[in-house]
Amino acid sequence: MAYSELAPMDSSIELGKVAELLRVEQREDQAIHELYLKKRSIKDRKEAGLCWFPLKVNETGFGLGAYPFIVVERPVDRHRHQFQSGAPVSLFSAKEGNEDESIHGIIGYVDDSRMKITFHLDELPDWVDEGKIGVNLLFDSKSYDEMFKALSEVINCEKGRLKELREIILGYKKPEFQNRMNVHSGLLNDSQNNALMDILNAEDVAFIHGPPGTGKTTTLVESITEIIKDGKKIMVTAASNAAVDHLTRSLAARGVNVVRIGNLAKIDEDNSARTMDVLLSADRDFKKIKDLKKRAVELRKMGGKYKRSFGREEAEQRKLLFQEAKNINKEARELETYIVDKIIDNAQVVACTLIGSTNEYIRNRRFDVVVIDEAGQALEPACWVPILRAEKVVMAGDPFQLPPTVKSHEADRLGLSKTLLEKGIQRHEKVALLKVQYRMHKDIMGFSNEKFYNNQLEAHVSVSERLLVGHSLAAEYIDTAGCGYNEREGEDGDSRANPEEAQLIRRYLERELTGISEENSIAVISPYRAQIDILDDIFADDQRIVVNTIDSFQGQERDVVLISLVRSNDSGEIGFLKDYRRLNVALTRAKKKLVVFGDSATLASDKFYSDFITYMEKRGAYRTAWEYFE
Repeated sequence: MAYSELAPMDSSIELGKVAELLRVEQREDQAIHELYLKKRSIKDRKEAGLCWFPLKVNETGFGLGAYPFIVVERPVDRHRHQFQSGAPVSLFSAKEGNEDESIHGIIGYVDDSRMKITFHLDELPDWVDEGKIGVNLLFDSKSYDEMFKALSEVINCEKGRLKELREIILGYKKPEFQNRMNVHSGLLNDSQNNALMDILNAEDVAFIHGPPGTGKTTTLVESITEIIKDGKKIMVTAASNAAVDHLTRSLAARGVNVVRIGNLAKIDEDNSARTMDVLLSADRDFKKIKDLKKRAVELRKMGGKYKRSFGREEAEQRKLLFQEAKNINKEARELETYIVDKIIDNAQVVACTLIGSTNEYIRNRRFDVVVIDEAGQALEPACWVPILRAEKVVMAGDPFQLPPTVKSHEADRLGLSKTLLEKGIQRHEKVALLKVQYRMHKDIMGFSNEKFYNNQLEAHVSVSERLLVGHSLAAEYIDTAGCGYNEREGEDGDSRANPEEAQLIRRYLERELTGISEENSIAVISPYRAQIDILDDIFADDQRIVVNTIDSFQGQERDVVLISLVRSNDSGEIGFLKDYRRLNVALTRAKKKLVVFGDSATLASDKFYSDFITYMEKRGAYRTAWEYFE
């Protein structure tokens, strides 16, 4: 697959412009957060899900690294909160005399009512025990800080491997491929084997274009198992924890020694045994660390006896006890570091998110190969973070699915959402396209294949004619034109809903899918959150049906997928449906049956959607909503 777009300018200038756009994005992101946090009362912040108050302290102690933690609980609260594991928070006091007191920490885990927070301190302040405490969700600048650091280092490097990779990845210099290895895996098809060869023989970078259902993960896992045969160390990374977890599970299933780096609360339970926390606790020397930490806690408690009224001698004793506790904690941390290094040294693969590659356990290590999966969903600055530690880079994904979310309209308009994978595929001639998809019927695949993949994809024989039992069509379009199903604004004023279209989906399912095998999975998806809220209510009691936004459903699949496009108005406005990649994601989630609901009078004003409706008509898959009127 060859692309001819040339890199537009000097690489450092190009990256400087990316940094400028990232600064615009950060300002917008922070402004949005501050609007809901800094300018509002505790009551308003609670209602916005950004504050818990008042809190009950359930537990305090010392965790990994001998840093103090606190477990707090909030009263029963109907408000949904926005706290997530790994997010920065501020524990504050609202008690008279302590109003300015606060300490910053990181959430270890959180559910509807309980939260564990770890602090990078020697001990918790006294006011924590005095009541009337709360917690605010802070703006998380860590990711931005790491992206800016990475961009600065990449921009300013004047020699060495990083400069070479910068020039090659961005298309200012041609990548080199050697023909040293000629490996053919019986587990892969021809296009996957071609991708395997590119990965193994690339000197600098390999780009793998994996459309939906084409076995991208299978190809990456097979490639990684070949690379580690030579004793090379690999970092596997992606923008989301879900993508990293998926690859971690797949590698572990092949017997690869993979260590999953990251916040334990964000990591899938299936991978917990491969996390640093669990591996560390299983080491034979871990008991010594626990004993040291226990001794440090005892010394702190002894010192705590002197924290009220006491004289000079007591003050000196308190100081000595806390100093001894500090020394013991230092010894515990040094032993912990030794064990961590041993675990990393023995690992064949380290798996983490893009920003997670800055974790203290690995940030000073280099890797023979860095694999960036789902690179089409990652901001370019985030991809440079792990590349700093790479000798060779493999980037895999699909630029024709949804790009990373950019909150600033200006930054988005000026190109921040254009990914490094997209640039690479456009600027390099040697790109491995995976051509056989194993997910969906050929008619479900057909429109996306035509519009996005130049008809280069083919459905594998095992799925190409596979239909839902009792159905003669794999794909259908249900037209709501003329039914009066007009869209409405959502409650927040920034989304769209179409209640009548939602009810039509209910009627369709009741009539057309009654009695289908319980083994068949069903999803109802829509681009609009307000529509999802309505659909959630309609299908709340049906455990078989998953309801989600298209954006959140990216990367998933179901036997049956129904799509509510929502937009229906006299002006032909289709909003962010103009990002056609969103429809591509939606259309390629179904395995056996795809049903799309929409108003052709509105949608057909756009040529892309007009072509889609025509595609359905040609296959006898066009139907009118009038058929489902009660």
